[in-house]
Amino acid sequence: QVQLVESGGGLVQAGGSLRLACAASGRTFSIYRTSWFRQAPGKEREFVSVIRWSDGSISYADSVKGRFTMARDNAKNTVYLQMNSLKPEDTAVYYCAADRTPYMSNTDPRAYDYWGQGTQVTVSS
Repeated sequence: QVQLVESGGGLVQAGGSLRLACAASGRTFSIYRTSWFRQAPGKEREFVSVIRWSDGSISYADSVKGRFTMARDNAKNTVYLQMNSLKPEDTAVYYCAADRTPYMSNTDPRAYDYWGQGTQVTVSS
């Protein structure tokens, strides 16, 4: 089993920045990739970014490209999401997710075996 714990959410004005963290524990050696998703009220869960642990490759959703940066700290088994130039439409609960295999699309929530509890990000206009 893998446990994921997010932190770093909060309230920020438009144009501001936040950094989210996702700390993994347990059988972390089994993780193939870790992603960030978000879900706004009344909307489906949306892919934000992914990092593949084998080579560190990172991909982003078009909606956050150029504003969000994902990074990892191998020693701490932690991934980060630096969010800059935040917009009101970025308001959502942000979830960290981990997957043990590459068989499904990065962007499909059903691919992921483990989820964190989520952290609220609210961007005011």
